[in-house]
Amino acid sequence: QVQLVESGGGLVQPGGSLRLSCAASGSFFSIAIMAWYRQTPGKQRELVATVASGGRSNYADSVKGRFTISRDNAKNTVYLQMNSLKPDDTAVYYCNAVASLSVGNWRNFWGQGTQVTVSS
Repeated sequence: QVQLVESGGGLVQPGGSLRLSCAASGSFFSIAIMAWYRQTPGKQRELVATVASGGRSNYADSVKGRFTISRDNAKNTVYLQMNSLKPDDTAVYYCNAVASLSVGNWRNFWGQGTQVTVSS
């Protein structure tokens, strides 16, 4: 199994920055995709950004140019640098990983979530 532990959330003023981290641990062969999602009360969880093991990344239109996703494969850690934060970015942010537990056995794993609040 894979355990994902997020950190870095908190309260920040509009226009400010935060950096989220998510470290993966456990028993697995490799992690293909790492991603960040977010969710607000009453809404579906939405994709924020993804990064493949080779470094290719994708972003939701709402965060392009403001957020940067990166990963350290040696540490099995993914980061989300969030700049120019807006109140609409307020949400619980979840780390996600698609990992292989054995040959051909790919599973989807989630972290426990970290709260990001953007408010003056």
